[in-house]
Amino acid sequence: MKALKVEGKRIGKVLDNAIETEKMIEKYESLASDLLEWIEQTIIILNNRKFANSLVGVQQQLQAFNTYRTVEKPPKFTEKGNLEVLLFTIQSKMRANNQKVYMPREGKLISDINKAWERLEKAEHERELALRTELIRQEKLEQLARRFDRKAAMRETWLSENQRLVSQDNFGFDLQAVEAATKKHEAIETDIAAYEERVQAVVAVARELEAENYHDIKRITARKDNVIRLWEYLLELLRARRQRLELNLGLQKVFQEMLYIMDWMDEMKMLLLSQDYGKHLLGVEDLLQKHALVEADIGIQADRVKNVNATAQKFATDTEGYKPCDPQVIRDRVAHMEFCYQELTQLAAERRARLEESRRLWKFFWEMAEEEGWIREKEQILSSEDCGRDLTAVVRLLSKHKAFEDEMSGRSGHLQQTVREGEAMVAANHFGADKIRERVADIREQWAALGRLSAVRRARLEEALSLHQFQADADDIDAWMLDVLRIVSSVDVGHDEFSTQSLVKKHKDVAEEIASYRPVIDALHEQSRTLPGEHSSSEEVRNRLAGIEERYKEVAELTRLRKQALQDALALYKMSSEADACELWIDEKEQWLNSMEIPEKLEDLEVIQHSCTTLDQGIYFELLDCLAIPRLTVAVSWGRWSQFRDLVDLKKDSLNSALGVQNYHLECNETKSWIREKTKVIESTQELGNDLAGVMALQRKLTGMERDLAAIEDKLGDLQKEAERLAAEHPDQAQAIMGRLAEITGVWEEMKATLRTREESLGEASKLQQFLRDLDDFQSWLSRTQTAIASEDMPNTLAEAEKLLTQHENIKNEINNYEEDYQKMRDMGEMVTQGQTDAQYMFLRQRLQALDTGWNELHKMWENRQSLLSQSHAYQLFLRDTKQAEAFLNNQEYVLAHTEMPTTLEAAEAAIKKQEDFMTTMDANEEKINAVVETGRRLVSDGNINSDRIQEKVDSIDDRHRKNREAASELLMRLKDNRDLQKFLQDCQELSLWINEKMLTAQDMSYDEARNLHSKWLKHQAFMAELQSNKEWLDKIEKQLVAEKPETEEVVKEKLSALQKMWADLESTTQTKAQCLFDANKAELFTQSCADLDKWLVGLESQIQSDDYGKDLTSVNILLKKQQMLENQVEVRQKEVEELQSQAQALHQEGKDTDEVDGRRIVVEQKFKELLDPLRKRKNNLMASREIHQFNRDVEDEILWVEERMPLATSTDHGHNLQTVQLLIKKNQTLQKEIQGHQPRFNDIFERSQSILKDDGSTAQAIRQRLAELQQMWDLMIEETGKRHVRLEEAHKAQQYYFDAAEAEAWMSEQELYMMSEEKAKDEQSAVAMLKKHQILEQAVEDYAETVHQLSKTSRALVAAGHPESERINMRQSQVDKLYAGLKDLSEERRGKLDERFRLFQLNREVDDLEQWIAEREVVAGSHELGQDYEHVTVLERFREFARDTGNIGQERVDAVNQMADELINSGHSDAATIAEWKDGLNEAWADLLELIDTRTQILAASYELHKFYHDAKEILGRILDKHKKLPEELGRDQNTVETLQRMHTAFEHDIQALGTQVRQLQEDAVRLQSAYAGDKADDIQKRENEVLEAWKNLLEACEGRRVRLLDTGDKFRFFSMVRDLMLWMEDVIRLIDAQEKPRDVSSVELLMNNHQGIKAEIDARNDSFTACVELGKTLLARKHYASEEIKEKLLQLTDKRKDMIDKWEDRWEWLRLVLEVHQFSRDAGVAEAWLMGQEPYLSSRELGQSVDEVEKLIKRHEAFEKSAATWEERFSALERLTTVREEQRVRAEQNGRRPRAPSASLERFSPGSRRPVVSVPHSQDGVDGGDMVNGVAERSSKEPSPIPSPSGERKAKGGQASTLPAKTQDSPSAQLEGFLHRKHEWEGPNKKASSRSWHNVYCVINNQEMGFYKDNKNATQGIPYHNEIPISLKDAVCEVALDYKKKKHVFKLRCRTAPRGKPFPCLTIASVQHLFAPEAFEGYKEKDKEKRFSLFSKKK
Repeated sequence: MKALKVEGKRIGKVLDNAIETEKMIEKYESLASDLLEWIEQTIIILNNRKFANSLVGVQQQLQAFNTYRTVEKPPKFTEKGNLEVLLFTIQSKMRANNQKVYMPREGKLISDINKAWERLEKAEHERELALRTELIRQEKLEQLARRFDRKAAMRETWLSENQRLVSQDNFGFDLQAVEAATKKHEAIETDIAAYEERVQAVVAVARELEAENYHDIKRITARKDNVIRLWEYLLELLRARRQRLELNLGLQKVFQEMLYIMDWMDEMKMLLLSQDYGKHLLGVEDLLQKHALVEADIGIQADRVKNVNATAQKFATDTEGYKPCDPQVIRDRVAHMEFCYQELTQLAAERRARLEESRRLWKFFWEMAEEEGWIREKEQILSSEDCGRDLTAVVRLLSKHKAFEDEMSGRSGHLQQTVREGEAMVAANHFGADKIRERVADIREQWAALGRLSAVRRARLEEALSLHQFQADADDIDAWMLDVLRIVSSVDVGHDEFSTQSLVKKHKDVAEEIASYRPVIDALHEQSRTLPGEHSSSEEVRNRLAGIEERYKEVAELTRLRKQALQDALALYKMSSEADACELWIDEKEQWLNSMEIPEKLEDLEVIQHSCTTLDQGIYFELLDCLAIPRLTVAVSWGRWSQFRDLVDLKKDSLNSALGVQNYHLECNETKSWIREKTKVIESTQELGNDLAGVMALQRKLTGMERDLAAIEDKLGDLQKEAERLAAEHPDQAQAIMGRLAEITGVWEEMKATLRTREESLGEASKLQQFLRDLDDFQSWLSRTQTAIASEDMPNTLAEAEKLLTQHENIKNEINNYEEDYQKMRDMGEMVTQGQTDAQYMFLRQRLQALDTGWNELHKMWENRQSLLSQSHAYQLFLRDTKQAEAFLNNQEYVLAHTEMPTTLEAAEAAIKKQEDFMTTMDANEEKINAVVETGRRLVSDGNINSDRIQEKVDSIDDRHRKNREAASELLMRLKDNRDLQKFLQDCQELSLWINEKMLTAQDMSYDEARNLHSKWLKHQAFMAELQSNKEWLDKIEKQLVAEKPETEEVVKEKLSALQKMWADLESTTQTKAQCLFDANKAELFTQSCADLDKWLVGLESQIQSDDYGKDLTSVNILLKKQQMLENQVEVRQKEVEELQSQAQALHQEGKDTDEVDGRRIVVEQKFKELLDPLRKRKNNLMASREIHQFNRDVEDEILWVEERMPLATSTDHGHNLQTVQLLIKKNQTLQKEIQGHQPRFNDIFERSQSILKDDGSTAQAIRQRLAELQQMWDLMIEETGKRHVRLEEAHKAQQYYFDAAEAEAWMSEQELYMMSEEKAKDEQSAVAMLKKHQILEQAVEDYAETVHQLSKTSRALVAAGHPESERINMRQSQVDKLYAGLKDLSEERRGKLDERFRLFQLNREVDDLEQWIAEREVVAGSHELGQDYEHVTVLERFREFARDTGNIGQERVDAVNQMADELINSGHSDAATIAEWKDGLNEAWADLLELIDTRTQILAASYELHKFYHDAKEILGRILDKHKKLPEELGRDQNTVETLQRMHTAFEHDIQALGTQVRQLQEDAVRLQSAYAGDKADDIQKRENEVLEAWKNLLEACEGRRVRLLDTGDKFRFFSMVRDLMLWMEDVIRLIDAQEKPRDVSSVELLMNNHQGIKAEIDARNDSFTACVELGKTLLARKHYASEEIKEKLLQLTDKRKDMIDKWEDRWEWLRLVLEVHQFSRDAGVAEAWLMGQEPYLSSRELGQSVDEVEKLIKRHEAFEKSAATWEERFSALERLTTVREEQRVRAEQNGRRPRAPSASLERFSPGSRRPVVSVPHSQDGVDGGDMVNGVAERSSKEPSPIPSPSGERKAKGGQASTLPAKTQDSPSAQLEGFLHRKHEWEGPNKKASSRSWHNVYCVINNQEMGFYKDNKNATQGIPYHNEIPISLKDAVCEVALDYKKKKHVFKLRCRTAPRGKPFPCLTIASVQHLFAPEAFEGYKEKDKEKRFSLFSKKK
């Protein structure tokens, strides 16, 4: 039981769980259904886009949306989460109960809820975006509305103000005021026009509000309309004010112009009223010119006046409207101005008439005076008897006479014209008529006399000319024959070939000259016959001719003989010279060939081969020369020639053979080198081919190897053939030749083995290599082809266009040929790169992708280029046709512009014919021009790239063609008018000629003889009849042209008036002659006249009685012509009969037999009257006969004409198409026009028939029958033509409709085919092109609706009119309508497809670009490169910028692409699945990229810190080591450099302080990095830190050590400087002590002693310096200075030098004391000696006095002498005492056991009277003569004495010489010289020039082989050097004359071998200013000289 209970509990528990689970499932399904339902409802609500149309409403909607998101949505989100928890709980329980896990049914899964929730989120997001967008839009609209209100208020205010402004009319009352008002108005207009933009801005804002559906748009629209109304009203007011202002301005301008014209007319009246008509011809001409200018001005002013009046009349009209002025005022001004102008015109005409009369008179007088003067001048010339003395004179006179005759004939016409002018003035009763008559008669007499004189003189001159000409010609012939005879009689035939050829040539010229001279002699014979009679038969002439003939024959014979002799001599010389030259040439060439040897070098062989080639050419020319030698000579030398030729061939063969061998060896060497070079190339690829990079490198290495191997193999084959040939030709060299070939073959085999080995080692790499090679080739071809297609070159000519098109087609063929290669390469590339991730393979994949892109772009580029080139080709074709058309037009324009009016009738007719031909040509060219125009318009309509230029050309050509047609027609009309005018002028000319001819006949008065009087009378009667008959000619001319061409009236009237005048003169002359003839013999004339009349009447009677009236129209016309002739004769004879009556009356008056005369006259008159009536009847009968025959002919013609046209009128052919119908209509219209044109003729026939039918003759019935037949046919033809016209019009309308409908159907069918095309765009570019094309077609379809509507309208009209084909028309129209409706549907459908396709391609392009961009960025972001060093990491740090740019740019692009994809999907795109796939892939790629960028950014930051530490450590370590290296070891050369180094070291220590900061920073970085890294990295960081610290420590220690060494060095150099200064000072002191001058007296000694004491004081003053220096040295030694030895040495030198200096001073002081004693003794001794010498004369005097006084005086004098002597005693005693020198000598003598010398010896040396030895330096003008000059100083000879040495020097000298004596000569080292010199320092060192190289004037002293320089003598005495320079040592110095220096004279150069005191001073240039002298060079001083004269220096010259 328990078990059952347990089981029951378990079962109950399971059931409970199941029940609970079921409840939970039900709850889940209920909650899920509710949630899904809520989601769907919410999505529907959220997708509602109907927003409130106001800002407040949108804000409320946005607030409601926010409420939804914050209140309504969160519980649902919690519910969604609870559902997931509930489902998880259900499934967990069911798994726990081992039940089947519950899965909700489809649609209520968690995934379905999530998807629904996502859709909710999306709808919510879109709702939010839409609400915010709408909110922004409403805010913008509110702002826009406020801005509109503000601007509208401003515009309304401004417009109202300007309306008030422009309503005011304050224009002013003069021109200036109106112009000012105009300018002001223009400013107002400009301001208002500029304000239009602001008004339009208001309108634009209103339109924008209206377009955006602003809620208060009605108010906005009303206000906008108000602004527009105000603006338009303002513009209307402005235009009205402008019109009023323009009227005022125009009127004021007219008034101003009137004032100007009136002022001008007043001025002109004053000029025209002048009474000056000229005093002479020039005056009159001048006045006429001025008057012409005045008339021209008046004529010009006429238009001006007319225009002003016309303009003013416009303002004077009485119409309503604005009037700027009273019209009556304007009319008054116009009338006044017209009156003034008429008055001015009348005055001008009157003045011109008066001036013309005056000019005619003065011109006549002037011309008469000119003619009289000319006649008088020529009479004097013609009266001369000079006929010339020789031919030249006669010819000159005759030419002058001919010129005179020409001048006379030329002046004759002018004279006659002038005379006629004078006669005309006389006839016009000119006021100078009497004078004119006198002048005319006088001039005629003078002219006749001049003509007679001219004829006489011409005859005399011609006779003289012929005689002199004959004599001159005979003399010339004689002289010529003498010259020729002398030439041809020469026996010289030349001495060689050249001279003979020259003679032959000269003789040939002479022979030709002789032969050509025969006609000259014949002409002389003819000339002799033309001489005057007395000269032509003279003996002298005959003898002269005979001598000339005889001499000519002799010359001809001698010429023939000499020619033969010269030819023989020339042949002989030529044969000899050619034979010699040939043999000489052969000898020379044989000698060269025999001596020639075949060289072994190739260069020599080529030289000899060139010589042989030259020799061959020479042989050919020599052979030709030899063939020219006569046979005899050739036979002699031909054997030798053959031998020579064989020798040449032999040498040539051997030379070619040797040259072939050498070329073979050369080619072998080149081939061998080539093969080895290729072998090296193959071997260099051993390390390549292991990977793709290696294969690519191998590909670059082996590019072109196959071609080279093939070339080498061909080369080997050629060499083998060459070797076999050469081995056969040269057996001795065969082994060497074949050996070279074997070497090359071995090298070749070795290279092939290497290549095979390399190919086997490569294996699969060879295929990859081949693929890469093919890929490179294909890419290079692709790049070249793209470059060729991408060319922007546009053809400039048709040939270029065709060429470019052909090239482009060739490129297309080439692309097609590469199609297969491209596919193979794509397959191979996919296979190679499949599954590869290496970077090289990635690069290869990118290359393949680029290849695809390039291939596709190539096709697109080709299509674009093809379209462009096709358009360019069409444009160039158009330009070609345009040029041809322009050439036609240019020719036409040229012909039209250069066609002149001809001046003759023939030329006029020719011009018309030419113009007609030209117009025919224009008609022929018109088709071509029209074709060009149509072509251009078609190109423009097709949208050619040059449409603008084409349209411009088309318009230009069309306009020019039209103008040319008009100009040609106008020109033809003008040419015809001109032809009529020329015909008139020709008729006038013919008539005037005929009148002039008849005038001559009428003026013939030679009728004196009675025998011919009657014939003359008859002729005159006939002449008068002829005049009467030709009078019609004149009348016809008068009426001909005036009626037809009124514009020629002026010319015609002028000609007619002249003709009428001439005709009147002829008639009056004829009447006069008739009267004279009759008066001459009246009776005889009367009798003969009666007889002639009677005879004529008998013949006339027989003709009149004939019954022949003609059988047809032609015979009747002939009879009528005869009848007309008879009538004309009757009229003439009637006048003769009337003349008989007048003759009879005349005979009655003379008393003749009147009865007989009257009887004859009456008989004749009776017969004449009887014949008149029959004659008249016959004429009437003939006229009636002609009328009947003419009528019958016309009727038959009309019937025939109607019969011919009747088939056409009755035709039932109405045409089967539009063209035939139009042609039939044109033919029918032509027929109707012919009928209308023929109607008057038809009516005329019936009118004429009425008169004919009145006479009921036999023919009347037949005529009536023919007329009825004609009338019937005529009516039928008119009726049929009318009916046919109606039928044709109906057929035309139907055919026109069918034609238009067919065109419409064809066009729509064509468009329908396009619309139904299933062609889809392959890419975006083609999609764009197809869209554009479809848009054009759509527009065309829309435009075609008008055409379809017009067709429908036409069809309805035809049906309504009851057209016979109405049913067919209705069916056709319904077809058209259906076709058009279907076309529009297809267009819309295709437009939708194209739009979808285009947007898909756009999205595809964006996705591809973005994916490619992401891939490129992923390559960078996914790189594992962390940087190899700091620089690399720094470069990689740019990744931050990369990440930032990628995030910004990429997110925008991704969002844009997603938006585009969503739009396409939402619009139900056919490829929505593909688009969604693209979108998902793109988003995944973008997320991956962002993740990669984030990861790489973190890694790079850590790498950057580590590498930065390494870089900083390395950099700091490098800088420390660099600073350590830069720490110099140099301690300085002197004190200055040491101080500089100390300053530099201080700066160095300051610099490294910054380095210390960096070291501390590095330590901090190391601590931080060690905490971040562990292991090897931490150890490496610690190691780098230790290296830097160790280096830093070493640097600091080195700096401290150097600082200490620099201090020690500074102390050392300070010590050395003190020592050097003291040593130099001591040397200077010693030199000063040694260089003191030799004293010459006591004062100089005392001066020297004072100076010496000064030196002592200076030495004492230097004791402190010595002490400081010694103390410093001891201190340095105590510090154990590194230079202790050197310092110790310097201290010893200093102390020794100081001791030496003191010793020298003491010695010098002692010596000066001794010298002082000597000079004191010398001085005292001299004084004593002088006193003794002065007393000796007194003591030796024998004078004892002559008187006591004298004796006393002498005694007193002697006492005084004794006192003086007692005084001198002490002095003499003092002189006897020994001086210190003597005492020392004595002491030395006693010590040496010698006796001292006598004191006199010492005194002798220093006594003033003694002369010291002197060094004399003789001078010359050129320098020093007595010795060589060295450095500008004359050398002393060894025998010259030296200066006195110092005491110390004496102590050192050998022997015991007294100190008072000068030193011995041989002990002197050198002499002392001194003086001024110019010096220039050239060089400071071997390669360094001195810094200052200018000349200085210095004082030079040479002493002890040293040269010192001083400023002057004083400084030299005091020992102060020039610029503290140390003296130069002359030891081993070189001195040379400076010959190359030209600027100064006496220049020499001094080069020192050793530098003074260690200073560089090696070279000086010195110019001598003063010769140097030794101090002892002065002459000894005399006693009388004072002590001051004893100077050590010589005077300056």
